[in-house]
Amino acid sequence: MIKMEGVTKSFGSNHVLKGLDLEIARGTSMVIIGGSGTGKSIALKCILGLVTPDAGRITVAGGTSDRDAFLARFGMLFQGGALFDSLPVWQNVAFRLLRGSLAKPRAEAREIAIHKLRRVGLGADVADRFPSELSGGMQKRVGLARAIAADPEIIFFDEPTTGLDPIMAGVINALIREIVTEMGATAMTITHDMTSVRAIADNVAMLHDGVIQWSGPVADIDHSGNAHLDQFIHGRAEGPIQPLR
Repeated sequence: MIKMEGVTKSFGSNHVLKGLDLEIARGTSMVIIGGSGTGKSIALKCILGLVTPDAGRITVAGGTSDRDAFLARFGMLFQGGALFDSLPVWQNVAFRLLRGSLAKPRAEAREIAIHKLRRVGLGADVADRFPSELSGGMQKRVGLARAIAADPEIIFFDEPTTGLDPIMAGVINALIREIVTEMGATAMTITHDMTSVRAIADNVAMLHDGVIQWSGPVADIDHSGNAHLDQFIHGRAEGPIQPLR
């Protein structure tokens, strides 16, 4: 579904991506792991066209030159939730459905939003509340409902469990796995949470020093034979990955 070939991106003297090669098969869940500042978010932004690579090629199956139609194929769960404080929950969920090429009548958009909220375990009574009235876990679920509101083909999850307690993180991981499987969507997740990796990944890619150091099935990560991956998943201070000073 997504293929990145030799993708490079620098910001001044900071060479973030140095020839990134990655393939994500249709209908699979790929999790990108790596330390902070290794370029995981930049890779995601390059796919969406929010950042233009300096070199390399990115292809998305069934691509189109129509920017709105291209973006309509994607859903996104943002790290910080990124909910609009001034809008009630249902309008946050239906944000895309009320605008642009996907615009639907207001009543229909609200009905879809309530259905998606129920899918992530939130009742219809939440629809007219504002984000500030919700707990962090509920806000994350609203963000997930928004990500799937338009039934996208591809969903991105940016650090989906950041800031959540272990129980709520487990709830979010389970929801992500269920929804991606149920929708048949292609998923790309960025995280450093190894519990999330094991819960939601079909395949894992380790990004370090601007390139993919290892990629393979999640079942193989504990015996990969790759020093970068082994150090990362076990949280060892000693190894080829040097902490930023």
